[in-house]
Amino acid sequence: MTALHLAKPEDLPRLLPLVTAFQEGEGIPQSEEHVTNALQPLLEGNPLGVIYLIGPARAPLGYIIVTFTWSLEYGGMDAFVDELYIRPAVRGRGIASEVLATLPRALGAAGVRALHLEVHQDNETAQRLYARAGFRPRDGYILMSKPL
Repeated sequence: MTALHLAKPEDLPRLLPLVTAFQEGEGIPQSEEHVTNALQPLLEGNPLGVIYLIGPARAPLGYIIVTFTWSLEYGGMDAFVDELYIRPAVRGRGIASEVLATLPRALGAAGVRALHLEVHQDNETAQRLYARAGFRPRDGYILMSKPL
């Protein structure tokens, strides 16, 4: 079973290259300062989200960032997978599937009522992964955003 380790401030040097690789791969270029400033509150225990390192804490295979909101529709706290990244060299070994099976059980036990994520419409590999993990598109809904 793949271990999940709650990331702490001292994990930033191991986390930053993984986040940079994910964002470059997704075409979301950000400065190191921007990424560090976005990660730091979660690493320091901000209650609006968590970061888990996947695999060995000293040499993580990836990470997952989960943020928390409140939903009247779902009757309480819900969560959003903001980013899930597995190093390319170890993809296809079931690591992400294990994470997507383990983490929802733990979140549910902590009172989270629903877990959401978004996936690029052209990323069929990720869509299949998420479908196997039980995620489904919501008929009649699209995710809309407005940067502030």
